[in-house]
Amino acid sequence: MEIWLDVQSSKRGHEFLPEGIDTVIDGVGGRIEANKLYIENALAGAVVHIDGKESQDQAKALIGSVNWLVLSFESWSMIPLENLIAANEGTPTRIAAQLTTTAQIQGAAFALEQGVDAVFIPDEAAMIESAMIAKSQRLERCDSSTSEPEVPPSVINLEPLNITSVEEGGIGERYCIDFTSLLNVGEGMLVGSNASSFMLVHGETIPSEFVPSRPFRVNAGSPQSYALMADGTTKYLAELQSGDSVTITDRHGRMRQAVIGRLKVEQRPLLLFKWMNENHKEGHMFLQQAETVRAVDLMGNPLSVTSLVPGDRILGWSDHGARHIGVTISSLVSER
Repeated sequence: MEIWLDVQSSKRGHEFLPEGIDTVIDGVGGRIEANKLYIENALAGAVVHIDGKESQDQAKALIGSVNWLVLSFESWSMIPLENLIAANEGTPTRIAAQLTTTAQIQGAAFALEQGVDAVFIPDEAAMIESAMIAKSQRLERCDSSTSEPEVPPSVINLEPLNITSVEEGGIGERYCIDFTSLLNVGEGMLVGSNASSFMLVHGETIPSEFVPSRPFRVNAGSPQSYALMADGTTKYLAELQSGDSVTITDRHGRMRQAVIGRLKVEQRPLLLFKWMNENHKEGHMFLQQAETVRAVDLMGNPLSVTSLVPGDRILGWSDHGARHIGVTISSLVSER
């Protein structure tokens, strides 16, 4: 993490700068003009003043197209900063935050356990000391590994999930996801209440004695569950809208996209399923208590969830890392 020092008000000479300052904003070599950042008279990035969602979206749109994204704040809030750090992960853009209090330095330096790439502070002793401490702490936590941008593959590695518990889940909203294209036998959605552990929920492509098939539908469960989207991010089922593109996966892990045509939400009795993968990662989800809702067994056969018992093995997928607003991040998050 770099420390940028604004000396325009203090007029401190470069020869009197504390050791550890990386960049000096003096209005000459380092300066901000017309929402642009210049370092040594060369254009180095863009500046966005965050005062609401519109300016946050403006900043997000610049990610990947500028070297530095400098953020200032109308009213300091960690939420837009966290959102932009999450959106920025895996891109070449670096984020600098213009700060005014020592508490803001700690927040910005460790937001989402990653922090900004630079803190931009006024020439004040307390601010400099706090920034130096945060920089030292960041160096101690530094990991040499680098993450690659999230690129959705065409095939996903499905794995066995061992059912450990089946319980009554009470009454709740269940979301049927209806697509604008038909699903094939063996296809479904990856859904789960944990952002890194998903169950393959089969489409309603199998007719039963009592109801016809609905080959455009996945009965995907309760609103707080995550769905894997076509771009590799996740969304809560409650956030899905008509027009969204979702990942459809078959029993072999082959993936394609399907567009949501509508969502059908109704209150229904639910079952709570808990599982553990072969690496002892736990997961769970709520599904409607209905014979037409199906998991997929290890042979690729649809299996009604009302017949699942502890010890059964079904297909699912485990992701790596945590997520913030659906985007994979490096932070540690515990979900239960």
